[in-house]
This record gives sequence, C-alpha cells and structure tokens, in this order.
Amino acid sequence: QVQLVESGGGSVQAGGSLTLSCAASGDTYSTYFMAWFRQAPGKEREGVADIDSDGSATYADSVKGRFTISKDNAKNTALLHMNSLKPEDTAMYYCAADQSPRTMEAHEYNLWSQGTQVTVSK
Repeated sequence: QVQLVESGGGSVQAGGSLTLSCAASGDTYSTYFMAWFRQAPGKEREGVADIDSDGSATYADSVKGRFTISKDNAKNTALLHMNSLKPEDTAMYYCAADQSPRTMEAHEYNLWSQGTQVTVSK
C-alpha cells in the first residue's frame, strides 16, 4: 500500500509561486492516480488537479493555466507547481492517491498525506 508524505507550502505574496511535493512509498506507485486537493476554513475539500498512471492531467477551472501537476514514477514523487498565486488559493493542501478513482472528488481517494498550509497574501 502506498503511503504519502507531503512537503512544501508556506506563505507567499499574490503573484508568487510555490511547489508542493508528495513522496510516496510502495512498489505499485506507478499504477496509482495522484491528485491534489485543498480545503479552506469553512469550505469543503475540493479537487485541484489529478494525474493518471499514463501522465494525463486534469485541472479545476480555478487553477487552469496557473498550476501544473506532474508525476515521476522513477522517484515515486508527485509535484504541484503553483504560479500566479491568488489570495483565494489560500488553503490546506493535501495530496491523495488511489488506484481507480472515477472522478476528482475527495471520496474517490483512499490514501492521503498529512497536508500542508499555503497562504497567499495580497
């Protein structure tokens, strides 16, 4: 079973960039879908981006053109590059993994990282 350890995050001014990293253990990592979710206070957890085992990615409309998800099967890592950050991107960010999620919704993913805070100031 894959275990996830997330790193990165922090505070940045609007317009800045951050990269989140998710390190996975387990020898079947390459077969997993990876995704990034975020949750702001008082809001539901929402999907930001996901990537399948072949490297095809999808993005939430709110981050298209600004965020990029990638997956390195050789290094067992997934990355979320976040550019042109906005204050509304402020949230706790989580990486998640699952072998066969049907959609980019939190209940479709069984494995989760501990989360990392991203704060974007005006």
